[in-house]
Amino acid sequence: MPKIRWLMIAMCFLANAISYIDRANLAIAAPTIRAELGINAAEMGLVLSAFFWTYAVMQLPAGWFIDRLGVGEAFSLPSFTRVAFNWFPRSERGMACGIFNSGSTTGSALSLPLVTALIVAVGWRGAFAATGLLGIVWVLAWWFIYRDPEKYRAIAPAQVDALLAQRGMPAAPAAKISWADLFRYRSIWGLMIGLFCLNFAIYFFITWFPSYLLQARGFSLASLGTLGMVPALMAILGNWLGGYVSDRLLRAGWSPTKARKTCLVGGMMVASSIGLSAFVDSTLACLALFSLAYAALSFTGANVWTVASEIAPTKDHVASIGGIQNFAGNLAGILITTFTGVMLVLTKGSFLIPLAVAGGLCVVGALSYLFIVGKVEPLPLLPGR
Repeated sequence: MPKIRWLMIAMCFLANAISYIDRANLAIAAPTIRAELGINAAEMGLVLSAFFWTYAVMQLPAGWFIDRLGVGEAFSLPSFTRVAFNWFPRSERGMACGIFNSGSTTGSALSLPLVTALIVAVGWRGAFAATGLLGIVWVLAWWFIYRDPEKYRAIAPAQVDALLAQRGMPAAPAAKISWADLFRYRSIWGLMIGLFCLNFAIYFFITWFPSYLLQARGFSLASLGTLGMVPALMAILGNWLGGYVSDRLLRAGWSPTKARKTCLVGGMMVASSIGLSAFVDSTLACLALFSLAYAALSFTGANVWTVASEIAPTKDHVASIGGIQNFAGNLAGILITTFTGVMLVLTKGSFLIPLAVAGGLCVVGALSYLFIVGKVEPLPLLPGR
């Protein structure tokens, strides 16, 4: 296979990391913003949810558009799924998805020391501007570097032809499945429910987690940038391990359904440990549970994007399925941010209920992947089409 595939997926990793550094700005600055603007936790929850309203809605047209052309942050994860599909054979696709998905946790980890230092140096407004510039640098690099493998046939014809042959897509009849038809498949709804449950938990780390450490666990801004990184660092390993394990099971002779779903279900069940974090008194025990949960969520996440590419009826449905499931996943971003803010007001600062609900939804997500998502194979043509 062309070695340049690793450069392509590394670019996706970097884009994901930059995106999550940008998103973490608001979460890390939340206590400062609340104090400066005089807003309560419920109002801060609405502010934190603002990003997800437009981001979630844009996922629906984004996937369809990416299967033809991709731009914008809402298009990023469906685009990365398509890049992994384009450049990696099935036996390596889990690892490829784990690498690009780990960009989110790498960004989350780096954002804590980076953004806290920027806030101290130039204020929270300056931090927004500084991290925003990173995206511009990446766009310029991507514009000049990325091409689909078909464009490299003249350089490495045998390798590119072998890669295209391993995509495993069915013949043309499945192309009659329209974007709207995808909602008629049970597996699509299973993926949507599963990612909603996964993201309800994972978006706690990206939005309210810094506030939790500062308010509920008494962290200073300095310790937030050091100990606060630990769960995100463990999540990076979780992404890589999730992709590696499912690919390894596939190469060992397991069916795609058994290999991928074992990782999806097992990861979500372990991730339910996030619900226990609010019940322990020890800060170290709390961080350990958060680290375990974040790593397990990321272990699952690597396979979420792999499955999206493997159930696509054709290559022109890969990003569409990624966008549809990510739409549902980002509805969870809206809910966890606003729900947590309201609960903080009603319970006078307790995070117990949001964390317990997140743990319970992880179990629901595991059941969705187990029973609602069907076989991990290209979706068949619908009756009557």
